[in-house]
Parts: sequence; C-alpha cells; structure tokens
Amino acid sequence: MRKAKRSVRTASNREPETARLAEPAKISIIHYDQAQKEEFKAIDEIPRLLKQPGVTWVNVVGLTDVGAIDHLGRMFNIHPLIEEDIRHTRQRPKMEDLGESLFMVCRSLRAEPQAPAIHSEQVSVILGPNYVISFQENRDELSPALGPRLAMEQGRLRRSGADHLAYCILDIVVDEYFDVLEALGERIEFLEEEVVSKPSRATLAVIHSLKTQLITVRKSVWPLREVINRMLDGQSPLIDESTIPYLRDVYDHTIHCVDTIETYRDRVAGILDIYLSSISYRLNEIMKVLTIIATLFIPLTFLVGWYGMNFKYMPELQWEYGYPMVIVISVLTVIGLLIYFKRRQWW
Repeated sequence: MRKAKRSVRTASNREPETARLAEPAKISIIHYDQAQKEEFKAIDEIPRLLKQPGVTWVNVVGLTDVGAIDHLGRMFNIHPLIEEDIRHTRQRPKMEDLGESLFMVCRSLRAEPQAPAIHSEQVSVILGPNYVISFQENRDELSPALGPRLAMEQGRLRRSGADHLAYCILDIVVDEYFDVLEALGERIEFLEEEVVSKPSRATLAVIHSLKTQLITVRKSVWPLREVINRMLDGQSPLIDESTIPYLRDVYDHTIHCVDTIETYRDRVAGILDIYLSSISYRLNEIMKVLTIIATLFIPLTFLVGWYGMNFKYMPELQWEYGYPMVIVISVLTVIGLLIYFKRRQWW
C-alpha cells in the first residue's frame, strides 16, 4: 500500500516535466520465425502478430511519450507499477517474476569518446511466452546489434524462442561493459604514469573522477549478477533449458566484469596513495632544502649579531684584519656544514 502511494506521488511530481519534454517514441515491431522476418510500425498490428507462430519483438526508444507506453501497457496488460519503473530511469538492475511474464531492468553503459565520462541509460525488458518488449531511454543500441543476427535464417536467434532474444539483449548490454572497462583501463594506465612522473592538482581531480566512474559501473554490473542468477534457477517456465548455457555464459562475463572493476578500484586506490606519497615527498624535499638554507645562516647570523653589538670596547673592532677574518670564518662555516650534511646524507 505504501508503494502505491509513493507511485502516485512520484508520477504526479513527474507529469509537468514529462509533458514539457515529451517526444514521440520510436517504436519498431519485428515478427520472426525460422522461415521469415517481418517489420512493422503500427502498434495495432501487435494483437494479430501475437496470435501467429513465432516471436514478436517490440522495441521502444524514448520514454517521454507516456501515451505510447500506456497504450502498450493496456495491450500487454502491464501493471501500472511496472510502467512506472520503466519510465523512472534510475532503477537498480533487478528482475521481477510476474507469472505470465518476466520484467528485467539493466543499465547500458558507454564511454564518451571525447570526454572522460561514463554515460548510463536504463534498458527495461519484458519477456513473455512469445514476445519481448524492450524500452530504451534515448539511444537505440539493440537494433543495430540484433539486426545481423535476425537476418540470418539459420542463426540460433531465428530458431529459438523469445527467451533467447532476451538473452541476446543481456549479452549486448554486458558486451558494452567490456568496452567501458577497456577505456577505463587505458585511463588508469595513463594516470599511473602521470602520478609517478609529474603529479599536479589536476591529477587529483582525475583520480576522483575515475573513482566516481568506477562506482557508476559497479552499481550497474554488480546487481546484474543477481538478475541473471535468478534466470538460471530454472523456476520460470519462460526460460527454456536450451537457453540456460547461454545465460550461464553471460553470467560468467558479468563475474569477469565485477572482478575487473574490483581490480581497477584497487589500482585507483593505489594511485591515490602514490599521489599523496609523491606530494608528501616533494614537500619534504622542499622543507629539507629550506631547512639546510636556514641552518647555514644560523651561525652567520650569530657572527653578524655578535659583531654588530654597539659596545665601545671590543678588541676585534679595531683590528686591521677583523673584517676579512669574519668573511673567512663565515665561508669556512658554510663549507664545513655542507660537508657535514653530505657525510650524514642529509643533502
């Protein structure tokens, strides 16, 4: 009951923004089996396609078109709370067994080519007995990747059911994680060289940026293990046994991503320690030089202060060689101190 109240409140708060930013959703409909593949644009074709043999894939790009999502919700009998989770794009990766269908949420990541940032978008998937509905925020990442697979008449995708299509979507999302991790790995390697050779204040900002990006990636990948693991438990009749090995392969890839993320986090933490140690070392070197300079001037200050006193009866003041002798003593004192510092390896 409390969740329903939260849903109404969240929806009411979001309506003005949605109405202001609403854009028509791009909806593509593909119906296929091993013999043929057809593409449609009209949503009204869906009820007819669902009655035919084969798999129907409805791909929705753009979540600000509330009317289109509501129309699909009524057509597929999607619960209002599920529609809210689809539109609310800050969901944690999860899976919900709705009986006649499975609802999955995952995060799609990509590394910006011209900026050190990780772009994250939500991908929602509804798996039914003979259909799959995918919802993407702004960019269509699934159609270009699945197009070649669907074009192959003898391919595994064309010969399998809707569960294999859902697996393919998860596989595409996880494959993008490797691209993101590769980009982060290159940045970490460059940062390791910079922090040893020439660290600066900008280096610290890059370190914190990398830590934030790794947290973003970790929040997207870590919960996905649970989603795939629940699909592997074999309790849902929507997942065929022939798809289990493929899901297990995606699960292994997810574990690999998690291990890589943890390794990168340790490396970034080590880089931060090296940076702090390097800055501390540079500060110590500066303080050592300043201390040596100050130590050299202490006896010179003593000599100058001693003979700068205004007593009338000071024998050295009337001595002919007094001034040159003070200079000689000062030079010898500095040389002697430098030799002493060198032998003690203080300089």
